[in-house]
Amino acid sequence: MKRIHTQTIALVLAVVLMLGVAVTASAADLVYSLPIDGEIEPGLAAFVARGIQLAERHDGLVLLEINTFGGRVDAATEIKDLILQAKVPVAAYVSERAWSAGALIALAAPTLAMAPGSSIGAAEPRPMEEKTVSALKAEFESTAERWGRDRQLAGAMVDADVVVEGVVEKGKILTLSAQDALEWGMAEFVAASRYELLAELGYDDYEIVTLTPHWAEQIARFLTNSTVSSLLLSLGFLGLIFELTSPGWGVPGTGGILALILFFGGRYVTGLAGLEAILLFIAGLVLLVLEVAVIPGFGLAGILGFASMLFSIILAFGDIQTALISLSIAISVSVVAVILLWSRIRQSRFWQRLVLSHEESPEAGYRAPADFSHLVGKKGVALTPLRPAGTVIIDEQRYDVVSDGGFIGANSSIEVVKSEGTRVVVREVREE
Repeated sequence: MKRIHTQTIALVLAVVLMLGVAVTASAADLVYSLPIDGEIEPGLAAFVARGIQLAERHDGLVLLEINTFGGRVDAATEIKDLILQAKVPVAAYVSERAWSAGALIALAAPTLAMAPGSSIGAAEPRPMEEKTVSALKAEFESTAERWGRDRQLAGAMVDADVVVEGVVEKGKILTLSAQDALEWGMAEFVAASRYELLAELGYDDYEIVTLTPHWAEQIARFLTNSTVSSLLLSLGFLGLIFELTSPGWGVPGTGGILALILFFGGRYVTGLAGLEAILLFIAGLVLLVLEVAVIPGFGLAGILGFASMLFSIILAFGDIQTALISLSIAISVSVVAVILLWSRIRQSRFWQRLVLSHEESPEAGYRAPADFSHLVGKKGVALTPLRPAGTVIIDEQRYDVVSDGGFIGANSSIEVVKSEGTRVVVREVREE
């Protein structure tokens, strides 16, 4: 009995010890590190959204570790909105540079720290249009103002016309070093590492959880990259063009369809393109197939199909400017391919259906109908009896003729009274 009592006490002590360890472990603050590197694109926005949701679930700190030359403004704006809407503390740490779209993400964080030698700014849009500059400038200014940072300095990162005395002159885009950003209040700390930043923020007992994009996010980031998107579009168009020049359905057409599926699939996974863009593209493709395979010539169905495909691609990009650039590249590549394959395209079934190419030439055995109108009024001799058809000789040439109704015997004199295409009508001339 005493032995059982001792075992019970030991078991209780072990449970209490385990609970104590668990409480101690849970007391450590969780810091979720999200790397913001490479090109800013929609796939990265999906990754940041997942990281912030995870931090909110465990009441942790979101640490954005930024090192990027920039990227797409729409993706950066989406990430900025996620940061501003976060229900947990967010800090940004610029390890090397936060340029262009990366600067907007850095300024969106309530706390901004920069490593010695790092820089932030250089956010002038390309191509530089007044409308785009104005919109992006306002975005930078409002984001900086949200956390009490200098809106004029933020605007100077976008607009070369903004002048800040002692900082940037007219015609120059502002890029701040870490020390300059600290002096002008654009950054709160200059920290040699993320650990130094966490110490400045008052974190002593913490656990850093470094998140990395999982395989689906990595694929989505790769597929939504601007260069890869243009390449997929070009491969899709080229595959379909090559398929038109070959009989049946083969590898080029399948490869082209797969490239277009990857293009739309990557955008659908990241939320950049909805189902309507995919359905619109499929409808356009079906209309083109009907135009080529069912309806002769090229009419309304073909025009609507082509327009539907172009509009669906613009919807998938979500940005007209980026869409037009990628479409221009894809169409230019396609035009070059068409020029190189022109002789094969003209011999393809697609071209035969699209253009009426049948030609009745003398080489193919066709002859133009003879014109016998010059025989009207001429006289000759019947070589055979005309009952009513027969053969006559006119100007020493044999002609097949018909009489105007009556029988004409051989060796009778005749006169041509009418010519109707190849039909020559004669009558007998009686000598007085």
